[in-house]
Amino acid sequence: MKRVFKKLLKDRFFTAPKKMQQKHTAFSKEQLEDLTKSLKENYLDRGNTKSRLSTEEYNKAISGQLFERLYYNRNRIAPWLHNVKDLKGASILEIGCGTGISTLALSEQGANVVGVDVDAGALEVAKDRMRIAGYDAELHHVNGEEIEENFKDRKFDFIIYYAVLEHMTVSERLESLKQAWRMLSKGGYLAIIETPNRLWYYDSHTAALPFYDWLPDDLGYYYSKFSSRKNFKDSYREIDDESMMKFKRWGRGASYHEFEVAIAPLKEMNVVSSLMKFEKSAFLKVGFKGLRYIKFLKSLNKNLTSGFCYPYLDIVIKK
Repeated sequence: MKRVFKKLLKDRFFTAPKKMQQKHTAFSKEQLEDLTKSLKENYLDRGNTKSRLSTEEYNKAISGQLFERLYYNRNRIAPWLHNVKDLKGASILEIGCGTGISTLALSEQGANVVGVDVDAGALEVAKDRMRIAGYDAELHHVNGEEIEENFKDRKFDFIIYYAVLEHMTVSERLESLKQAWRMLSKGGYLAIIETPNRLWYYDSHTAALPFYDWLPDDLGYYYSKFSSRKNFKDSYREIDDESMMKFKRWGRGASYHEFEVAIAPLKEMNVVSSLMKFEKSAFLKVGFKGLRYIKFLKSLNKNLTSGFCYPYLDIVIKK
């Protein structure tokens, strides 16, 4: 019953307009098998990844890559960004393109996407995904601190950080954001997608613990043993440089503070949209308690917009 209700809710509130749906690529059984093979060989079967997953978790990961994540990007992310600026003909630099799910969803709507990622295996899947779908893809093995030197002669309408800021160190975030802001066309948009908000009282991204993102790194490292997520809590014991860096790469929340340091003070920052506000889904997502907490956060800083108060930073900032 719960699954049926969630599907009805998605179909009612989180579905792309019909004109956008008509551009969605239909995959044949053979094409899905081809993409599944690439996912296994280049992404899921590397190292000890497969051995750490149960059969159910492994199959769920494949399904998520083939269907659920694509549905999410086609019906929520693409319509949201399209509402900010028509995606047809838009030049986009996507930092953290991963296996190309979002890259495809944006390309289907006519965007010209340049995708970069630090994961070479994920990029191979992205190339296969785009090839199978019939799109030419410009994909590069580049990290977020190298974007300016690799694309210095180009300007973009959108620069997107997709579920990637949380996996960067603070110094990496600041340097990358500074570069991205310089590279945007005047009137262009910086989009942050799926980055957990360190100001939120519960970390659902990494540790599944309350107040976790409020902890300094070393205390968070030791406190990880209390997480209910086995793969996470069993990873850390004694601190050394290598294990601490691995810990940070799991994902640490970001907040408006990085953006003030890298871009401009809050009162000068033009946050033009947030996903939750676009979808009008705040109550569905956070309930009465969450709405009260958002109101509390905003009361502490008159320049703080709602987008910086939700559980995740899904925001668009106009240059």
